[in-house]
Amino acid sequence: MWEQSKAAKRRFSDGLFHSRYFVGEGIDIGGKPDPLHQFRGVFPMMREVRTWDLEDGDAQYMEGVPDDRYDFVHSSHCLEHMHDVRVALGHWTRILKPGGYLIVTVPDEDLYEHGEWPSRYNADHKWSFTICKRSSPMPRSINVVDLVKDFADRLELERLQLVTDFFRTWLPPDTDQSMTLATECGIEVIWRKRGNDKGSAAS
Repeated sequence: MWEQSKAAKRRFSDGLFHSRYFVGEGIDIGGKPDPLHQFRGVFPMMREVRTWDLEDGDAQYMEGVPDDRYDFVHSSHCLEHMHDVRVALGHWTRILKPGGYLIVTVPDEDLYEHGEWPSRYNADHKWSFTICKRSSPMPRSINVVDLVKDFADRLELERLQLVTDFFRTWLPPDTDQSMTLATECGIEVIWRKRGNDKGSAAS
């Protein structure tokens, strides 16, 4: 619930979101009902953010969006709803300018699904995610490290983080802590699109 707003609180204390990641013109894929653009005043170098949601088209393909269009592409808890994760990431990369940043968060299968599939908290989840495991009991599990390797020719990994802000390990495992106003639990990945040596999309 309101995962993007919870992330904004954490990101506000991180100078790189102000000076590097949320800089220029971006697109927020799957942004409703908690869009990134509401924080334009919080991240002042973020000039404009388009919200892309169901009425705009299939987020897996981003049809109609030109190649190399945006300085940054952001998506909070949308990738797990895609039929083909790699196709979606390919198109999200396509619409990103060389040197721009792709910022993606997904739920962690241990912190969110608690080993149960289909997900008891969101029946539309088509995939679960973990940073890296030899094997997973989840039948549709994706190692994020494998995604990083698969896209290494196009995307340079900037960050890979397990976010556990206010996650309480002593609560019963069937508790959906994401429904609270404080807990943020998931995996955040930040990539930089290869092809620009300047290190910033806002040049």
